[in-house]
Amino acid sequence: MKVFKFGGASVKDAKGVKNVIEVLKKVGNSNILIIVSAMGKTTNALEIVVSHYLNNHPELKNAIDFIKKYHIEILKDLFDNKQHPVFEKVNSLISDMETTLKRNKSVQYDYVYDQIVCYGELIGTTVVSEYLSLEGYVNNWLDAREVIKTDEIYRDATVNWEITQQSIAEKVNKKGLTITQGFIASDTNNFTTTLGREGSDYSAGIFAYCTNANSVSIWKDVPGVLNGDPRVFENTKLLSQISYEEAIELAFYGASVIHPKTLQPLQRKEIPLYVKSFINPLDDGTSVKKGQRLVPHIPCFIVKKDQILLSLSSLDFSFIVEDNISEIFSLFHTYQLKVDLIQNSAISFSVCLDDKFNNFEKLLSHLKAKFSVVYEKSVSLYTIRHFDEEAIQSLEENKDILLKQSTKETYQMVAKQ
Repeated sequence: MKVFKFGGASVKDAKGVKNVIEVLKKVGNSNILIIVSAMGKTTNALEIVVSHYLNNHPELKNAIDFIKKYHIEILKDLFDNKQHPVFEKVNSLISDMETTLKRNKSVQYDYVYDQIVCYGELIGTTVVSEYLSLEGYVNNWLDAREVIKTDEIYRDATVNWEITQQSIAEKVNKKGLTITQGFIASDTNNFTTTLGREGSDYSAGIFAYCTNANSVSIWKDVPGVLNGDPRVFENTKLLSQISYEEAIELAFYGASVIHPKTLQPLQRKEIPLYVKSFINPLDDGTSVKKGQRLVPHIPCFIVKKDQILLSLSSLDFSFIVEDNISEIFSLFHTYQLKVDLIQNSAISFSVCLDDKFNNFEKLLSHLKAKFSVVYEKSVSLYTIRHFDEEAIQSLEENKDILLKQSTKETYQMVAKQ
């Protein structure tokens, strides 16, 4: 069996959904499990719904209507028969979402987020599944929440591999064609959880691991893994092959093409990963396998924006020692701040943080009680893997640099945005 993953950009409209069939025509459609993300920018639109709901915003109904209209317009372009059951199925899912909001008693953002944002994937896969059926591609629609089981850490859940593997073995048919969702799962109480933003790639890794798939293909609007985000860096080049280890390094530093968690289950069973273009599906793209060298061997550029540079020093100018650092990292864990860079001296300790859960202000109140605190928000963390002097010079040009450091293979700097 092979696992395919189509992201939101690949199914953002009727043309994109039709292109899924074109891909299957060219590369085959038997013994395949397809993971589909929410269509287009639906996740962003659902995040607005969550925000409006929790803040009692008067635009809540309009935000829901926007999502409904967006999907109905796609359906009208795909299905000539307006009486096709898919219209009722999509309307029913949106009604379910509205009922969930009405019945909800929680004010916890992360919990509400997962219960609502999941509808993007449920609707998107329903549309794709029904259109494939219309075109003669018999398929099985599977609710990923029935098989991927996690803990109760909403928005960033940890997979229970033992239960998940057993469930997938029981419910996933390795023959034929299966359509399921990325990103979503459920806890032991069957409440929806999510695997972190961009977690659909991770879902592909989970299904591949649990089914012993031959390969995973992630279909993108780029030709494969590039040595930099073309929206940020000029003259980017395709990396035709990289190793699991290198891909994990790139993902760790923030490369957006492959989700950081995706590669770990694939590496354990040495399942090849291919990142390919859904526009040109027969092109080779990028292969990610065990032990293969980086080709071509060139600098790779990564940027993470909207970071926080935090510098701490002791109030009495004593050394920052192990006890201090242990306490600081415990607070980072408590407030769910991800550390992307560390630099320390005898009396100071600096970190670049990713505050995706918006807990930094809570952290500050604790830190200021024991440390002298200096911080700068809205900074960018730049990373170059396999750097050379030319690459560093081009990156540093015209930037207000706050901090930089390098190791044998990796150069990093923090600069104002």
